[in-house]
Amino acid sequence: MPPDATETKRRILDAARAEFAQFGLAGARVDRIAETGRVNKRSIYVHFGPKGQLFDLVVSAALAEMADEVPFTAEDLPSYAAALFDYLTERPEILRLTSWAGLEREDASPGEVQAYEPKVRELSEHFDGAAVDVLALLLGQITAWQFASSGLRAHASEGPWSDDRLQRHRALLIVSVEALVSAARARA
Repeated sequence: MPPDATETKRRILDAARAEFAQFGLAGARVDRIAETGRVNKRSIYVHFGPKGQLFDLVVSAALAEMADEVPFTAEDLPSYAAALFDYLTERPEILRLTSWAGLEREDASPGEVQAYEPKVRELSEHFDGAAVDVLALLLGQITAWQFASSGLRAHASEGPWSDDRLQRHRALLIVSVEALVSAARARA
């Protein structure tokens, strides 16, 4: 009976997630993934194929994990926005992974497209013809603080990642999303 590769695959995926989050697809090295995952390079290729395929799998898995951890509710976008803001603040590697994917891949992987499909479908029921726009604006508002330049964040007197700063930003995010919902409904 062949050995169970479950633990080996988990170590590879964990190491790949950290490597891709830090260096992106182009900067990631399979040698480092193998070393961190305590496997040989051949194991990575056998289980996951080429580096690009592994990258797409890691990004798709991160999006699926995020969807499980932060359920999407089109009926309460302000609460969803706050929960996703909290999640991404606690797990910045997720945002780094998706940012690298956007920077380094001309087209989205099927897994990335699939991750957004239920959200777009659900929003279509509430915002006829504007679901993709609403989702893009919503995600932009949620990630605005993380994507703000470090020069701008340096002006946060109590520090850009202090609890007070994050709570203030979160409260403004909720108000901002309420305004987005109101404006989108008025135009629908």
